[in-house]
Amino acid sequence: MSPMAPEDRRRCPWPSDDPLMIEYHDREWGAPLHDDGKIFEFLVLEGMQAGLSWRTVLHKRENFRRAFRGFDPKKVARFTARDVRRLLGDAGIIRNRAKIEAAVGNARAFLAVRKEFGSFDRYIWRFVFGKPIRNGFQALRDLPARTKESDAMSEDLRRRGFRFVGSTICYAHMQATGMVNDHLVSCFRYREL
Repeated sequence: MSPMAPEDRRRCPWPSDDPLMIEYHDREWGAPLHDDGKIFEFLVLEGMQAGLSWRTVLHKRENFRRAFRGFDPKKVARFTARDVRRLLGDAGIIRNRAKIEAAVGNARAFLAVRKEFGSFDRYIWRFVFGKPIRNGFQALRDLPARTKESDAMSEDLRRRGFRFVGSTICYAHMQATGMVNDHLVSCFRYREL
């Protein structure tokens, strides 16, 4: 039996008919992620999303990747006020000073956590005891905006100097990086993951 073509698969409704959102849903969202560089990328992007739609951020992702030096936390941690001015002038990204400055500060905090734990992955996955939480939601309205795990993550990240890491942002990060499987049970990715 041949696998279903992507357009024939039943998926969560939130990507709508946007090809980039469908690609992200089908290949990345909810897949357990353990690569420090990619985890940092999602921390930056989730922070940039605050108050905006994920669609907006996703459509600027490649611009962010270029502007933030491939999301290399060591490079971002060395950004200066001049770099912040450069980013504020970049029409391809979200030009919010507080978010940009938070991303730079978060890169420094990220490196400190990585030094303490050996990897950021080892640190962040502690909030779900190293294993994805597999939810069983039937409808988008059932998905929470935050959980006790995201509350704990947010509190600890803030204590370590991170910004733009409220519980809702942390829960979105957990969804994006597969710490929780929030694909609807009717979605083909729910079973795959």
